[in-house]
Amino acid sequence: MAIVAAALACACASARAGSRNLLANGDFRRGSGATCDGWRTDAWILDPTATTYAWIAPQNGEPAELEIDTRRDNDARWLQTVPLGPGWYYASVEARTEDASQYFTGATISAMEDGIMSPDLRETTDWRRIGFYLKIGPHGADVDFALRLGGYMNLTRGKAFFRAARIERIAAPPPGATPIYDLDAIRRAEVTGPIGHAWSLVATFMGFALMGVWGWNIFRRTIPTRAEASRRPWRANRRRV
Repeated sequence: MAIVAAALACACASARAGSRNLLANGDFRRGSGATCDGWRTDAWILDPTATTYAWIAPQNGEPAELEIDTRRDNDARWLQTVPLGPGWYYASVEARTEDASQYFTGATISAMEDGIMSPDLRETTDWRRIGFYLKIGPHGADVDFALRLGGYMNLTRGKAFFRAARIERIAAPPPGATPIYDLDAIRRAEVTGPIGHAWSLVATFMGFALMGVWGWNIFRRTIPTRAEASRRPWRANRRRV
């Protein structure tokens, strides 16, 4: 069984090596100063004293890296927008951390949608490839992929390093693979989740309409007619005589 598992792992690695990487400059080879071609930085706290970003050029046979160094709790990331057609994709990156908080979300590769992310790395770790599977619906989608330290409502601090990021089109996730996300389903839930079923929305509007009619009838009963208004001053003057 161990030999079979090893053979399958080698086959998967070979398939990934031969597949096209949909990220621009996913190996981070091209850059200048602290910037990396094709990538931009963003964060929940944009103050430069909170987080710094670095491009580490390839040297001594080692691949290039992107670094996030957060000194104040933050959700910081390197970002790239990728247009994707319908189908399945695997997003992955090699990552490691130094002194990242153990209590909140650590280093991940994420999509900037509701909760789409790989398993995270916390505290201090060695290099490890992390990733997730993503299904894109029939109309395709533009997706913001993030190499990230921290998360939504999970601000953290420490250092994260990334190398060899990849977005690959695949036939389908392997059996038992996790985590798996359906982008269309997530986006539909974001739009319709707070509203509820269509019938409940119609019932709510009908309720508001009935309340409006009832309120108008009450208000109308309290307004004197023109004839009543013309008689009231005369009655008041008559009582004063």
